[in-house]
Amino acid sequence: MSGDRTYRIMISGGGTGGHIYPAISIANALKENYPSTEFLFVGAKGRMEMEKVPEAGYKIVGLWISGLQRSLKLSNLMFPLKVVVSILKSFYLLRKFRPDVVVGVGGYASGPMLFAATKRGIPTLIQEQNGYAGLTNKLLAKRVDKICVAYDGMSRFFPKDRIISTGNPVRNDLLNVDEKKAQGLAHFGFDSGKKTLLVIGGSLGARTINNALAEGVERLLAQGFQVLWQTGKIYIDEMLERTAALTSPSLKVLPFIKEMDLAYAAADVIISRAGASSISELCLVGKPVIFVPSPNVAEDHQTKNALAMVSKEAAEHVSDQVAGQHLVNESILLLMDEDRQHLLINNMKKLGKPNAAKDIAREIIQLVKA
Repeated sequence: MSGDRTYRIMISGGGTGGHIYPAISIANALKENYPSTEFLFVGAKGRMEMEKVPEAGYKIVGLWISGLQRSLKLSNLMFPLKVVVSILKSFYLLRKFRPDVVVGVGGYASGPMLFAATKRGIPTLIQEQNGYAGLTNKLLAKRVDKICVAYDGMSRFFPKDRIISTGNPVRNDLLNVDEKKAQGLAHFGFDSGKKTLLVIGGSLGARTINNALAEGVERLLAQGFQVLWQTGKIYIDEMLERTAALTSPSLKVLPFIKEMDLAYAAADVIISRAGASSISELCLVGKPVIFVPSPNVAEDHQTKNALAMVSKEAAEHVSDQVAGQHLVNESILLLMDEDRQHLLINNMKKLGKPNAAKDIAREIIQLVKA
């Protein structure tokens, strides 16, 4: 059902694909039901949202904001100034755009923007992707009107009366990948008679996963498997150099895969980090997964995410510390074990929430009408 008025929605946050793609999915869901909705995204200057959001067809402006570095660096001395400047610009953007609702999806830009919105009395909603809440969302929790979450037990971080369980939004093109298998294999030039391993280390790449594949990909090819490998932009040159002697058509090494629906469709087994958005996508895709959680995240929340899936027999887990020794071996074992694949697929699909973006969009519109 479409609305008859023009809503003005501001969406703030980013930093990684795990924040950016849910934000875009929420905007797409709103636009589907309310085509005249006007959007303004607010990100952090120099971060990937400044590129990915315009690619999706939405306008974005950047704040001069970044996080505190864990090590002692001179850039940390600029942090208080960046916060003040970003809050002032946030007030300016609110006056200029006049949003009905401001949505935060986590990341550096979300903090100043949502803080300014709550100060102005504008309705606000935040979306937390992980089972362990991010610092920005924890700081905002008592100020905002609604908090949409994907995991149980989030009342240990947020006021219980503001929590709404929706799941994480994912891209619509991932909802029916089973129907695209032939198309996916053809797109990447793969043989329909061979099993395919998809390797993704998140939008920025993952050194541990890349190193494990660089050492072991020849064994995968020798076993008759195909490998579709997203390295991340910063690792592509090194990985291409390390695999230069392998000229097999069964190996595709790419910096970034834009057509993720086709990549998922082509895959029989997937290696992935265990970010919340990745897990939400994979639950809908319904393919056997080996999670290699990143150890470089707050409170080791990716390991918690992965082990929650393992406890439901919905995925396999190889720790980052032992991936170099075991990841390729585990991949070969899973590629050869179709019974295990079917068990993981069935249990994974039970956990998917295909309507998350629509449910969050509905909560946003309810705030406008309140």
